[in-house]
Amino acid sequence: MSNPVHAFVFLLCQFFCYRTAVLLETKNSSGADTISLEEIRRHFPALARAHNGYRVAYFDGPGGTQVPRAVVEAMNDYLYHHNANTHWAYPTSEETDAIIDSARSVVADFLNANPTEIAFGANMTTLTFHLARALGRGYGRNDEILVTELDHHANIAPWHALEKEGGVKVRMVRMIPETGELDWDDFSRQLSRRTKLVAIGAASNALGTINDVRRAAKMARSLGAQIFVDAVHYAPHGLIDVRDWDCDFLACSAYKFYGPHIGILYGQHELLGSLNFPKLIPAPDSAPERAETGTQNHEGIAGAAAAVDFIASFAPGATRRERLRAAFQQLHERGDALVTQLWNGLREMERVRLYGPPPGNTRTPTIAFTVNGLPSIDVAKKLAEGGIFLSHGDFYAMTVVERLGQMPHGLVRAGCACHTTSQEVDRLLAGVREL
Repeated sequence: MSNPVHAFVFLLCQFFCYRTAVLLETKNSSGADTISLEEIRRHFPALARAHNGYRVAYFDGPGGTQVPRAVVEAMNDYLYHHNANTHWAYPTSEETDAIIDSARSVVADFLNANPTEIAFGANMTTLTFHLARALGRGYGRNDEILVTELDHHANIAPWHALEKEGGVKVRMVRMIPETGELDWDDFSRQLSRRTKLVAIGAASNALGTINDVRRAAKMARSLGAQIFVDAVHYAPHGLIDVRDWDCDFLACSAYKFYGPHIGILYGQHELLGSLNFPKLIPAPDSAPERAETGTQNHEGIAGAAAAVDFIASFAPGATRRERLRAAFQQLHERGDALVTQLWNGLREMERVRLYGPPPGNTRTPTIAFTVNGLPSIDVAKKLAEGGIFLSHGDFYAMTVVERLGQMPHGLVRAGCACHTTSQEVDRLLAGVREL
């Protein structure tokens, strides 16, 4: 960072990020260092909404979470006081550069990466298509890509596009419908010396299944393949570690972890700097900007950083990464209790059918089910009348729903977020019981 003004503004942004985190780290009434559920809920204005006289309970987080005040304030602050395009020699432009640099550092802490390995884009889907096109320029007709039936189609369609455009063969690993888990024997059979890339989801957005990414990476590496991870559904529930997972690329979306609608792409620095991304000639050639196309959503980038700091505020720690680690441990414990309560309650209802791994398995607090064989949209509409908001259909995980034999009506999906209470789970169970 050779520009002294740019460096000063960057340090100023780091100070404000630290100040925001400190302000968020309030103690609960018992004096504990971790933030209480009641305090977390106070950060979400959406939780005050009522529908038909009922306080709304949001179980739609797997499709997009609610947003805390700190995130909106960070975006407002950028738009009101720093709004400009990048890399020009006047204060608001230099401030924008510094805010983006600071956000890369914050998100790097979130993923255990380096700031120069963090690129931003419209969403995970767009970034994955962009990456696929860059990787595809180096693939030949005998090369193969491995995807899975358990994945969101944002991690399937971009690779199938290469199959149409360049003749690359896409192979698909089976899921086991009875358990909602990957068939690792089939994974091993599909993998070969021709495999150039393994594209795998860290967690299923439909069923909550968490995949063993490290196992997939080890198998891929043994045959010289790279690995891409879709961490969109995993990111709100588990602390991502790209070094531990040994992945080459990873994508997620901030709007799934209490941020704005913006996508994040991690790529190993040398790969981001060397890949033949589609780009304009005057655009930067160095990583990570080489992977970014056009003017970015600067306010969204500021909001994504604020979302990470919001999660980090849940627990104490000497560094942001330590606070995140403690915060996710807290979220895991709460989520595990909620998903057990929800699963056991639904299991007691004779005409409810559950899908995916039960509690006690490695999973996120997201449950898919059907009621009385009713179309999922009818179930969702009925529950919404009582202020229970949840999602229905195929969630862009169409292959999962097809393999479960639930097309065209789809599944009902309930996801627990950082602000979900056991009382809200009881309300959901009561609503389903009435059906």
